[in-house]
Amino acid sequence: MWTYNKMLQYPINIKCTDPKLAKVIISQYGGPDGELAASLRYLSQRFGMPDQVSKAVLNDIGTEELAHLEMVGTIVHQLTKNASIEEIEKAGLAPYYTDHGVDVYPVSAAGVPFTAAYIAAKGDPIANLQEDLAAEQKARATYEKLIDLCKDNPDVIDPLRYLRQREVVHFQRFGEALRGVQDKLAQKKFYTNGMQ
Repeated sequence: MWTYNKMLQYPINIKCTDPKLAKVIISQYGGPDGELAASLRYLSQRFGMPDQVSKAVLNDIGTEELAHLEMVGTIVHQLTKNASIEEIEKAGLAPYYTDHGVDVYPVSAAGVPFTAAYIAAKGDPIANLQEDLAAEQKARATYEKLIDLCKDNPDVIDPLRYLRQREVVHFQRFGEALRGVQDKLAQKKFYTNGMQ
């Protein structure tokens, strides 16, 4: 179903440790508007779509969100991998470190663990696609806030800008899928009694 290339979708090479920044960026890993929730949402919703085109859009974007999850995890890992215990404590990551060490664990910036409640799957293609449009806008807004928090760290800002731009593209694709599904569902159904 997928071909996995053992490289990130966008290169990440962060030179400076910054656990304080990692603490907020992790929200895009396991927070309510993060990449894990998006990937699971889209890959779950695809089954209820009324046509192959919308199923393919959800499959493609859901799969790409998994690649984005890998990117965000890489950013968090590179921001923390050489951090001292003092830097971890100063960043407010002592509780996280106690439970997870330097592993990347799906939580929000507020420390709330990932929950399946983040996955909106209503069983209605129109409602699901509307939710997906909103989810992409929320993720875009989160990336913009994270970019603001980076100040002038191009090693982090560049991949965050890339991820923000992909949210815009996903929003456009979901808009196209929504229009297609609305057109399909608006088609009149013609029934015959078997006579031509």
